[in-house]
Amino acid sequence: MNKRKETLTALLFASPWFVGFTVFLLYPIIASIYLSFCDYSVLRPAVFIGLQNYSDLINDSIFKQALSNTVIYTAAALPLGLVVSLGLAMLLNTKVKGLAFYRTLFYMPSLVPLVALAILMQFIFNGQYGVLNSLLREFLPFVHGKSWPPNWLGDPRFSKLVLIFISAWGAGNAMVIYLAGLQDVPVQLYEAAQLDGAGWCSTTRNVTIPMISPVILFNLVMGIIGTLQVFTLPYVISNQGSPMRSIYFYTMYLFDNAFVYHKMGYACAMGWILFIIILLLTLLSFKLSEKHVHYGS
Repeated sequence: MNKRKETLTALLFASPWFVGFTVFLLYPIIASIYLSFCDYSVLRPAVFIGLQNYSDLINDSIFKQALSNTVIYTAAALPLGLVVSLGLAMLLNTKVKGLAFYRTLFYMPSLVPLVALAILMQFIFNGQYGVLNSLLREFLPFVHGKSWPPNWLGDPRFSKLVLIFISAWGAGNAMVIYLAGLQDVPVQLYEAAQLDGAGWCSTTRNVTIPMISPVILFNLVMGIIGTLQVFTLPYVISNQGSPMRSIYFYTMYLFDNAFVYHKMGYACAMGWILFIIILLLTLLSFKLSEKHVHYGS
């Protein structure tokens, strides 16, 4: 009897979580699966149409462009972020004076809200009044040309590159995780490598990278999830992904379908396609890392 009473008491205390999980997570997930097979505009009842939303996506040129932009952005921004954050972590793992100050300095940019960062980058990269182009005109006056200095955010040749560059701004989060991993590497391994005459490159390749490989895998998976869902920066910086939809990403098109065009069923189908893409890439990352990730045990 006492055991049953304890179980009921435990369930009573856990009930707020169960209710919240069911109402705010489980039900929306199940509903979105069903709605992805429906024509649903929020204002009218959902009408089941089978695989029509998915077949329409296959023939949707804007969907293909948004997906292509997202893949290109991920392929460039993800490795850039991993390399920058790891490089900063390795620099900040050395014993130099004022190390706490430098760690704080490099971490602080990642705390800037994305909307504020987008407005700041508009101020810097504006083609006519931007700070960057003002400096280029001042220090490189001898360079002339119709497209000089470039209209960074207004030229499809440069707009995506600017966003890829900005993505490295938030490397502080991954840097802190790398730093924690680097500090867990046994000092004895570095001492043994030094006794064997190994240089910095050899030590990094044969000691540091293998020992922090689980951390690299974690940041890789989180990077895949984050870059494939990039939204705030391009949405604030651009107008419908302009110029020529060069920075019109997958989540922006999903958002527009759901809340601008009121094609909620279409947006749900896009959401599940994105989920499957992220899931497959995550599983692929784990599969390819089996022989390269070394755990402490």
